[in-house]
Amino acid sequence: MRLLKGHVILRLLNSYLVDSPQPANISYLWNFGSLLGTCLILQILTGVFLAMHYQPHVDFAFSSVEHIMRDVNAGWALRYVHANTASFFFIFVYAHIARGLYYSSYREPRGLLWSIGVIILVLMMATAFLGYVLPYGQMSLWGATVITNLLSAVPVFGKDLVELIWGGFSVSNATLNRFFSLHFLLPFVLAALAAGHLLALHEHGSSNPNGVTGNGDRYTMHPYFTFKDLVTIFLFLLALSIIVCFYPNIMGHSDNYIPANPMQTPPSIVPEWYLLPYYAILRSIPNKLLGVLAMFGSLLILLILPFTDLSRVRGSQFRPAMKFAHWLFIVNFFILMWIGSQHPNPPFVEIGQISTAFYFAWFLLIVPVVGVFENSVFDLAVEK
Repeated sequence: MRLLKGHVILRLLNSYLVDSPQPANISYLWNFGSLLGTCLILQILTGVFLAMHYQPHVDFAFSSVEHIMRDVNAGWALRYVHANTASFFFIFVYAHIARGLYYSSYREPRGLLWSIGVIILVLMMATAFLGYVLPYGQMSLWGATVITNLLSAVPVFGKDLVELIWGGFSVSNATLNRFFSLHFLLPFVLAALAAGHLLALHEHGSSNPNGVTGNGDRYTMHPYFTFKDLVTIFLFLLALSIIVCFYPNIMGHSDNYIPANPMQTPPSIVPEWYLLPYYAILRSIPNKLLGVLAMFGSLLILLILPFTDLSRVRGSQFRPAMKFAHWLFIVNFFILMWIGSQHPNPPFVEIGQISTAFYFAWFLLIVPVVGVFENSVFDLAVEK
């Protein structure tokens, strides 16, 4: 029986990692999946070792992090690898999504693959937010207070929901314990979803830059693409090593090195850089409830792309109008990221509102209109 089970496992590994047929023309833009898998493994491993020394208590959380940094052997490396890999995680996932948008990886028969990816993105953000609270510096405390308070906008039971999350009437020991437990658990849920993502990918195979099926021109995963993946994985590990050893706080916030003080509000409360675009969307809408709905909607709206993309051509490489629209979306995303880091004063508020309107219009109007327009142009060209 054990030999049979081992044989089944080896067959699965061989099917996914060795003999899996991949389109011959996929570029390095298809390497972000393996990079994200590497980041997830690093986060789980470093997180487990950090959890051995961390104390989820409002009086000891900050000092326990300092204890890890100063007294635990290689503790500084564990903490900085964990913190900076989170930033790389989001760099890679945003690049992965941008590539998927450009090459229409959401189109059938990969709708399930895309949907699982969107769920992974939402859980990644939740996990990152929970982790940002755990060091319990100034930005941790006030970030947790502001973000959890958003749920008070929910009609009827919003206030009760906030107190349920807090475990009391403010961010306290109960809150920190709950956040720590969830932050420890969610990466394993992410790992299970990543496995489901791979299963869905294996069903129909990877897409390719031409947007057409490539069943007649495919290579096995190993050795052609495993070594290609290793190139970018080693480059990532090199960049991570340089940042951890020389610039460990380049992507962090200095206020989080100040112990949490509920009696002193920081001059500017902002989340980590990778959450700034959604924070900008939240602030751009004056109504609190509508702002919260827009923030969550800005993530879930990715799910409607398989239905709103009406083009008969897959991908943007042969669609000049859609290619231009895609780059407008990328630029707008970076504008939202910049607006989220600024104080909510004119003209940043107005720019944020325009960028937010464009963000939603891109999914609901621009993508379907450009698709219909390009279809009509193609039909005219065929008739002539």
